[in-house]
Amino acid sequence: MATGTGFPFDVNADGVIDLERDEAAGLRGKIIQVLFTTPGERVNQPEFGCGLLNLVFDPNNEIMAAAIEFTVGQALTRWLGDEIVVGGVDVRPFDETVTVEVAYLRRRDLSPQRVRLRFG
Repeated sequence: MATGTGFPFDVNADGVIDLERDEAAGLRGKIIQVLFTTPGERVNQPEFGCGLLNLVFDPNNEIMAAAIEFTVGQALTRWLGDEIVVGGVDVRPFDETVTVEVAYLRRRDLSPQRVRLRFG
């Protein structure tokens, strides 16, 4: 039985808040929350997040990519370590965009999953 709303927030075809979510989609949403939430943004959890969007104005090079890989891996392990095992983080800078791909295993069934995000 669901106990809260999913992320992103959903309203079903009947106009009712959708509490039931596909587990994979819910986990993907949690990963996105961690990556794009800036530490200090949440009042009751000021350390929550990774702050990926803060890096938009940093130099787009291998040093930044290595810093992102480390930061993303640490944040996901800290905040979602009960639900996933981070297998790897691949960051690829290209022109004005950065692609971040996270490979992970769902702890519940050890199924391999990936999330790919592009921002810039």
